Amino acid sequence: MPMRPRTSVVRAETAKTKRLERIVKGFANHRRIEILQLLRDQPDLCIGEISEKLQIEIKTASEHVRRLALSGLVTKRHKAREVRLRLADGTRNILAFLDRLI
Repeated sequence: MPMRPRTSVVRAETAKTKRLERIVKGFANHRRIEILQLLRDQPDLCIGEISEKLQIEIKTASEHVRRLALSGLVTKRHKAREVRLRLADGTRNILAFLDRLI
């Protein structure tokens, strides 16, 4: 009879797969992928600059950036009254993976 995995091992694997799910859901939108690509090419942008460059409403850009930040794909840095954005560690690997899919 096979041994059952220890509960702590199962919990660790569940936590890992949930983290992966959060990351995938974070970039599972064409606008969010565009934002990630923009930040790859031009790091340290603010919401207004992203909105202008992608020709989308600031509110829309803000919501997409919020979701990217929650998933851990971008980091925010406060500079005076602006919030500057850049790719988080590992996000370039995700973009490279996505580029290979096409």
